[in-house]
Amino acid sequence: MGFDPSYVSHVEGRRHRPTEDFARRAEAVLQAGGAIWARFTEYNELRRNRAGPRPSSGAPGQWLPPGAGLVVEHEIATLSYMDGVYHCTIRRHLYNAGTEPVTRYPVRVSVDRYPGEPERSNQFYRENPLTWDELNLSAFHGEGPESPGEPMEWRATHDRDSFKEAWVLFENDQSRFPLYRGQRAVIRYSYQVGEDKWGRWFQRAVRLPTRRLTIQLRFPTAVAPAVWGVQTSLTAESPLRTPVQEMSDGDSTIFEWNTSNPPLSARFRLQWRFRAPIPAPRVSIENNQSSRIRASERMRAVGIVQRGSDQLRQPARQFDLPAEEPMAREVVNRLLTALDRICELHVFGKGMGLAAPQLGLDWAAAVVRTPEPDLPPVVLLNPSVVGASSEADEQFEGCLSFFDVRGRVRRPMWLEVRHLTFTGAATITVFEQGLARLVAHEIDHLEGRLYVDRMPPDGSLVPVEEYRGTGNPWRYGDG
Repeated sequence: MGFDPSYVSHVEGRRHRPTEDFARRAEAVLQAGGAIWARFTEYNELRRNRAGPRPSSGAPGQWLPPGAGLVVEHEIATLSYMDGVYHCTIRRHLYNAGTEPVTRYPVRVSVDRYPGEPERSNQFYRENPLTWDELNLSAFHGEGPESPGEPMEWRATHDRDSFKEAWVLFENDQSRFPLYRGQRAVIRYSYQVGEDKWGRWFQRAVRLPTRRLTIQLRFPTAVAPAVWGVQTSLTAESPLRTPVQEMSDGDSTIFEWNTSNPPLSARFRLQWRFRAPIPAPRVSIENNQSSRIRASERMRAVGIVQRGSDQLRQPARQFDLPAEEPMAREVVNRLLTALDRICELHVFGKGMGLAAPQLGLDWAAAVVRTPEPDLPPVVLLNPSVVGASSEADEQFEGCLSFFDVRGRVRRPMWLEVRHLTFTGAATITVFEQGLARLVAHEIDHLEGRLYVDRMPPDGSLVPVEEYRGTGNPWRYGDG
């Protein structure tokens, strides 16, 4: 607490009067949820009454820990479910009660597909890690009737398989807007997670002094949702002290729960189940054609990094083999697992490939599957092109990282590729025609290049709805 032990002893022995600063620091260190501050204010009021009226000291009605700076005057956390994706928005009304300007705010996103089964959950997220790209995190400062607010930049601080942490910054590339002492501001941040990675629970942890907390869940009425809540700690779990309110809003059912002055370190969790089957994704009819969820959104939902991410523009890191053989095998296993999930979403008549950067993994590894189901996948570790034919052809290609379009790309008819085995032995393999195209596409990914970089300046992308080659192999002159 920063006090001499003898002073603490005198306060405990009632030989010294506790000061306001002592009470605040004791509250902060012991995390008593305001109990120590309440006893101090009672004690101080008794002293005032005995000594006669005194001017108010201006002490706040709610305890504020020294040096904490920020107070959350109201947090509104909203989670909605639509077409297999959970969308979360956190809105916080902040007050700076400290002495220093606030320039950043911590954000944490944690998922657990199998609560109560840590080994199963850890294995699942090792094979299907949560990625920054699929979260699509965005943040804004302030809001008004004419504007959503000032965009806020963010900086990742922890990147784990099942949780992500970041600082949301009170700045962007055009401005800085720190929150100074005595000022108030509203910030909000949003993200999304596919239902395949999000367990059916939503938890809010109180890490700053908070005066009011509101949690809202919005589900389609058609799934007959049922919601309940618990308050959790490191050692116990108990029902919420007040019920969750249920309301109807058109085709949606809204569940809302509120609390005031929650104690620090408290955790409030809402859980749910759907008593009716989840309906199929919405279908809209335009020009007598059915249009389902965009192909790119399906790929994003299974963890494929999408075009626009810096991860797709960085050269991949080379393996040091055989020293890093366990890491290489882990990366390849994750690529193969992801390919299995992707094949459930789409028919790949031309074969398919996947590079590690497309899963957010900074390693020079890729796998390619040929159209022949009986052939094993091609594994490429530290690959590089060492020879290519002068003869080339032009074919349409697609990419899992922007799967809504196809583009014509000119590539050699055969390639000589040097790559390593898991034991570090170098080998050169010749790939021809369609397999050469697939391998060249994946090597481009490992070098930070996309197929659109190889298209002519006047080349145009074709929407997948207009592309007629889906499910069919590429055609070559001898076939």
